[in-house]
Amino acid sequence: MTTSGENWSKPAAMAIPAEGYFEYEQGRYGPVYPRTPANFGFSIIAKVKPGCEAAIRGHGQIIEAAVRQDPSVLAPLRLHYLRWVLFDIGDGLTFQYQGIFDTDFDKYLEDALDLFLSTGITTTFVNLVGFPEDWQTNRTAAIEFFRSHHFPSFLEYGEYPYATADEVKKALRLKDAFSNMLDEMQ
Repeated sequence: MTTSGENWSKPAAMAIPAEGYFEYEQGRYGPVYPRTPANFGFSIIAKVKPGCEAAIRGHGQIIEAAVRQDPSVLAPLRLHYLRWVLFDIGDGLTFQYQGIFDTDFDKYLEDALDLFLSTGITTTFVNLVGFPEDWQTNRTAAIEFFRSHHFPSFLEYGEYPYATADEVKKALRLKDAFSNMLDEMQ
C-alpha cells in the first residue's frame, strides 16, 4: 500500500473524460485535475517562437548541468519524470512538456515558478509564443499560459499505481540495503 492507501502492487488504468476531470472542482487557478494511477501530471503544448529552437535545446543542457551540480535542485517539484519534445507537423516548431509529479497541478506550477525565481534559471517557456514577458512578476499570467496550453490525457496507466517518487526511492534504497546485506553474508 502507498501512504495514500492505494494498492501499488496491482497495475491500474484510468480513463479520463475529455475535460480532464470527472467532476468540476475549482482549484486556485482553474479546475482540479484528478490523481491517476500515474499520479498527477500535464502535457503543455505550445508553438516555438521563430529562431528559438537552439535556445530551447540549450536550456535542456542548462537543466542537465543544474541537476549534475545539485541533484536536489528540482526536488521541490516532486517529479517522477519530465520530458521535453520538439516537433513540427508542418505548421512550425512545437514544444511539448510532459511531467508526472506528486503534487496537484496548481502547486506544481507555483513551485516551478518559485524554483525559477530562486535559482535564477530562466524558464525555457520564454521561447514560446504567448508566454508572458512579465512572468517573473505576473504569476497569474504565467499560470494562465500553462493552463491554456495544457492538454489533459484521456488514459493514464501505472505499473505501480499511486506510488509517490519518495516511496519508489525508499523501496530502491531498501533493495540496495538488502542486496548489500546479502553480499556481506556470502
